[in-house]
Parts: sequence; structure tokens; C-alpha cells
Amino acid sequence: MPLSIGDRAPVFSLPQKPRDMVDLEALIGRGPIVLLFFPLAFSPVCTAEMCHMRDTWSQWSEIGATVLGISVDSPFVAAKFREEQQIPFPILSDFNKDVSASYGALHDELFGMRGVSKRAAFVIGRDGTLRYAWVSDEPGQQVPFDDVLSAVATA
Repeated sequence: MPLSIGDRAPVFSLPQKPRDMVDLEALIGRGPIVLLFFPLAFSPVCTAEMCHMRDTWSQWSEIGATVLGISVDSPFVAAKFREEQQIPFPILSDFNKDVSASYGALHDELFGMRGVSKRAAFVIGRDGTLRYAWVSDEPGQQVPFDDVLSAVATA
């Protein structure tokens, strides 16, 4: 069943590189959290999306947002992607696809590959509930960043 606004956000712990875990539950209560699911690191649209966040980072940090990128790439790929693109926030590996599935952000099949994250954005409020949810079945569709920013400002 898809997640809805007001639902409790599923908590998780995922690696940003091998043996370096990020625990969502530990972040709840500190401020708004933005989860950005994307299909695959180093693909053109995903790279443009994460670089847009990098290039507008001051807007997100000024309003106190914690941003987490999530893909099904391995922790090694996630770490290399973050390093090469100079992304200022964690890129997490959902290699086992459990988190993408729990957020309803997992393609059954995309370009012949099974179990790739959908492009999706979620905003979690200080109370741990979803304040914004956007999931696209179209891999080339960009996240509506202005809507996400507005949701963060009110979370």
C-alpha cells in the first residue's frame, strides 16, 4: 500500500559507504528530512538531479533540511558518485531494495533491470510523519524541487 501524507515514515539504516551507516530514526526530531530516491548513480538524469541539489545546497541548509539521496547502487558506487560529483549530503545504498520498497519507490522493471529505485521525494517532519510525497514511474521526470522546498519550509 502506498504511503500517504501523515503516515509514519518507515525508519531504516543504510550505508553511505561500507561500514558507515546512516540511521534515519536518529535524525528524526532534529528538523525536516528530505529523502531523494533515484534510479542509478552516474546516469544522466540522476546525476543532473543530485548536482542540482549540490548547486542549490545553500537554500536547503539555510532552512535546516537534512537531505539523503538513496539508490540501489552498491555502497562503493554510492560513495564514489558522491565523491566525484562533490555532493554535500549522504548518498545511501539501498542495495537490498528494502527501503525503496517500503516507500513505494521501486520499479518492478526499468529498461530490462528489475528492482531499480523510482525517482521519488519525501519530506519527513520533526514528528516522524510524512509531510510530502512524490513518486514518479517516469525515470526521466525531474523532482519538483520547488514543491519539496515549500514542504520543507512548513515541516
